[in-house]
Amino acid sequence: MSTRHFTEPAKKHLGQHFLHDRRIIDMIVQAVDPKPGDRLVEIGPGQGAITFPLLDRHGELTVIEFDRDLIFPLTDAARAHGTLEVIHRDVLSVDFSAIARNSGAGDGKIRLVGNLPYNLSSPILFHALDHATAIHDMVFMLQKEVVDRMAAGPGSKVYGRLGVMLQAYCHVTPLFDVPPGAFKPPPKVDSAVVRLVPRAPETIGVADPAMFTAVVRDAFGQRRKTLRNALSKLCDAAAIEAVGVRPDARAEQIEVADFVRLANSLAKA
Repeated sequence: MSTRHFTEPAKKHLGQHFLHDRRIIDMIVQAVDPKPGDRLVEIGPGQGAITFPLLDRHGELTVIEFDRDLIFPLTDAARAHGTLEVIHRDVLSVDFSAIARNSGAGDGKIRLVGNLPYNLSSPILFHALDHATAIHDMVFMLQKEVVDRMAAGPGSKVYGRLGVMLQAYCHVTPLFDVPPGAFKPPPKVDSAVVRLVPRAPETIGVADPAMFTAVVRDAFGQRRKTLRNALSKLCDAAAIEAVGVRPDARAEQIEVADFVRLANSLAKA
């Protein structure tokens, strides 16, 4: 894939780092492994490093791009590869559920892929969670530190709010690491590719999403505090103990299922 159509340099304020390593590109396309009938939606196509190989494999693709200077080069170059639909919007304002409803996909869901801007990765992940029932799976490249946090379990130094929230609603599987040299310009950190598969609604078990969010947020708000102190605005020690969780434990020691059970109990009360 040639970048001769693209004359705009990467824009630091948009967190742009353009992937160019062919081996990594092929690994991402293989991880996505598009099938006939899939509705693929790429977030932040940049200069098309993943876009054009996916088009070659699948024939059609929807991309969400905020940088207007990339719209024409993407559209122009895509003609040689397949059918490209460009949504020129901030991804946080895009209704993934609406795209899925109009997708014509066999299961009525979309598949998300993208090299996410590192300065917006967490907001994008939480935005995707809001539309999880409309998403079949997600294959994202992110800062490795973020992927480590997403997949961490209790007892890990990087286990926190992001991991608990994502794991409650999705299966999180780190796939492979990506070195800085795979990008132009190279970022100052390592990257990694991760797959997220939303859980079936009946297996999630969160009765009140707002209460669950509040419990996890407050529990990790001050990591050094015990649950008894961190959750004092939401409940007392007896309520924590009632669901089999120690009030003197800290948030990083608590399983995802324990957070779900506590939030459900508080929601009932």
